[in-house]
Amino acid sequence: FLFQLKAQAPGSAEELRCLQVINQQQEGSSLEELISNQSCLKLANTIKAYVATVTENIIRRSAVKEARRSYFNSSEGQVPPKTAGKPSAHLTLRPQSLAQDGNSKRFGNLSQSCRHAIARWEDSTIHSHLQNITYRDGRLRVNQGGKYYVYSQIYFRYPSDGASARVSVPQLVQCINWKTSYSQPILLLKGVGTKCWAPEADYGLHALYQGGLFELKAGDELFVSVSSLAIDYNDAAASYFGAFRLDL
Repeated sequence: FLFQLKAQAPGSAEELRCLQVINQQQEGSSLEELISNQSCLKLANTIKAYVATVTENIIRRSAVKEARRSYFNSSEGQVPPKTAGKPSAHLTLRPQSLAQDGNSKRFGNLSQSCRHAIARWEDSTIHSHLQNITYRDGRLRVNQGGKYYVYSQIYFRYPSDGASARVSVPQLVQCINWKTSYSQPILLLKGVGTKCWAPEADYGLHALYQGGLFELKAGDELFVSVSSLAIDYNDAAASYFGAFRLDL
């Protein structure tokens, strides 16, 4: 406190003497003599200015604390949860099993060229994410209606075995299906690649990508089906399935 006084009125011996007089005053004694003393009056004004500055700083800090308190949840002391972001999903492929082909019936009646529904996707890895869209058992379920860009790419690794490859020209097909309140899925997109590889090749690689913009309602579901489960499962960047809403 004395440091503050010296900073505001350096070298004031009279004010120091006034402090000594105040210190020697007995409790309950009159302050009239001090008020009439010019040095004490000057000291009183200095103290008044200092108190005003301190009070202003306290009020400012209190206002900042109150603003922060209103931002936090008063009952739990936590920041209120952020509002859900724009719906989006990007899934990467997990290994499938041919034995799961029988389970494709639960996806509905699929076209013969796209009869293998893909039931296993990764939704929480470094390559994938899920935000405000629900994923379960191979399906993406829309929670908010709107215009969505829907896309998929499948990286086929189609094997061949010698002489049969010379007469077999595999047709690789990828479909994106739309499940609404109707009992059967609706075909949204279909990509086809007909390839003829060299007879001596052990396998052939081919990627099919497709995407389109569609109006979807809350509760609609999306899933991918393919002509063959002969796919490269070792590259998370090569086979994927996703959707995101556009505000148009």
